[in-house]
Amino acid sequence: MAIETVEKPDIAATNEYPDIVGAKPSNPYLAVFRPYIPDSVRLRELTPLPLIVGTLLGIVFGASSLYLVLKVGLTVSASIPVAVISITLFRVLSKLGLRDATILENNIVQTAGSAGESIAFGIGVTMPAIMILGFDLEFTRVMLVSVLGGLLGILMMIPLRRALIVEQHGILKYPEGTACAEVLKAGASDESRAAAAQGAVQQKGKGAAITVDEATTGGKTIIAGFGFGFIYYALEQMFKTWREYPTKEFGPPFAGGSISLENNP
Repeated sequence: MAIETVEKPDIAATNEYPDIVGAKPSNPYLAVFRPYIPDSVRLRELTPLPLIVGTLLGIVFGASSLYLVLKVGLTVSASIPVAVISITLFRVLSKLGLRDATILENNIVQTAGSAGESIAFGIGVTMPAIMILGFDLEFTRVMLVSVLGGLLGILMMIPLRRALIVEQHGILKYPEGTACAEVLKAGASDESRAAAAQGAVQQKGKGAAITVDEATTGGKTIIAGFGFGFIYYALEQMFKTWREYPTKEFGPPFAGGSISLENNP
């Protein structure tokens, strides 16, 4: 009597997609994914100058974020602005005789800067609740909440990184993180581009991969949009070239009526 063995499917090799019903194969994006800077390529990353610049930018954006969240109850992310400032600052320093930063060093700067903004936002939305509960905003209490909140975020990111970033690559889009990465690619130094090209040669034949020039196209578009928005806002707010809210008041027979337009892009 013949016995037929039926192998059970590997549950770990399936992945439930949020927009597709039923079990699908494991993440197909990981099969063709290639990091911009592979692990086999060595570049400067955790050096003193990026840490200092990132800390200073974190203080500046943290203070502005805290003011904004206490003023209007919301804030803006600092990742892309800090990345643009970091790229510009190190590019200017390279013209003065200092070395340009690598893409990994610029990433350290934007990470530190955005972390300062994130902690300030967390303080801005939790400290008012402590005041409502009747506690005083003592310096030690504010510092304790800031330090514990930051450490908790770091510790929770260790197990969540693989689950939410590595395993879900390409499925969870992370639009802001993707945009920030494109900005960093667009402003990458010659050393970083050479390292990326070297990594592309090493990874050749292991799957489809975009070229270095293609990878920077989206980042250049983002930087161009950032510059256009800055110029537009400066002309509007600083030089008063046009009004932010132009309004037309109607006369008889429509007295009291008006129409207005918001000019912000």
